[in-house]
Amino acid sequence: MIRLGTGRLERVVAVGAHCDDIAIGAGGTLLTLCRAHPGLRVDALVLSGGGTEREQEEQEALTAFCPGADLRLTVDKLPDGRLPAHWADAKAAVEELRARTEPDLVLAPRTEDAHQDHRGVAKLMTTAFRNHLVLGYEIVKWDGDLGRPVVYQPLAPDTAEDKVRLLQEHYPSQRHRPWYDREAFLGLARIRGIESNARYAEAFAVTKLTVDLGG
Repeated sequence: MIRLGTGRLERVVAVGAHCDDIAIGAGGTLLTLCRAHPGLRVDALVLSGGGTEREQEEQEALTAFCPGADLRLTVDKLPDGRLPAHWADAKAAVEELRARTEPDLVLAPRTEDAHQDHRGVAKLMTTAFRNHLVLGYEIVKWDGDLGRPVVYQPLAPDTAEDKVRLLQEHYPSQRHRPWYDREAFLGLARIRGIESNARYAEAFAVTKLTVDLGG
């Protein structure tokens, strides 16, 4: 297995359709990045949940998941589960985000995600961020849409535990869901860790990747 890095990171973009998407899909990676790169700028955009209790949850959660970072979070008010019907508004929000940052890394949903909101966001990212490394995170759900990832971010055991703890602490509105528990989050991280020769990991899809082997 080849281990590649991105060099010095200064700016990261993280996008989700719903509050908690970013933390579930890439919370461990954000913890790893922010701990390794103090002062990292994180521009986060969530397309739904604005003006509700979930917006406050998201602000507190991402602040915890991005320790020491310059976090700039926007939570929009598109209706949950209806993103395809509000395509123009979603596209405008993503384009506005793109206009204010030049990221070294983009974290977003996978284009193969079965949820229509997640999938819609993923399709917007590859057009708005054409010349950037876009990693598509995965979210376990009843659809059974987990694929075969190609990119892994190993997580130190304490980071994996911190991710699970923060998810439980900061999203009380989701605790009633039968899939929202320690076993689900840590179990998937353990499986991805096995696949990447680590104890725990988060996994990502890549639509397109350009390398410079002569640099």
